Amino acid sequence: MEMIWQIGNCTPRDVYALYPDPKPHINTIATMFQSLERKGYLTHQMKGRGYLYIPTMDQKDYGRGKFETFVSRYFGNSYMNVVSTLVKEEKVSREELTEFLDRLKKQ
Repeated sequence: MEMIWQIGNCTPRDVYALYPDPKPHINTIATMFQSLERKGYLTHQMKGRGYLYIPTMDQKDYGRGKFETFVSRYFGNSYMNVVSTLVKEEKVSREELTEFLDRLKKQ
């Protein structure tokens, strides 16, 4: 999806061109496109003899959905558990958290 968002509406060959060597087989990329379409992340329209694939959501919406799934699966659907873990693991300092809360109060 990262490459598809980078290009915009595209074909598997467009994505193939972005891969560094050694490139995966074009059929592998086409299969990934079909899988993403089945999952609802892409749709397609005819373009010549093939398909032009179109993302059904932008990167921000996709990330938000994945984050919600992550929080649900690994943190019991508790965002407070996420924040607590970030503070405990020293990924976010108490000062940063206090600063964030102050900004939130001002909004």
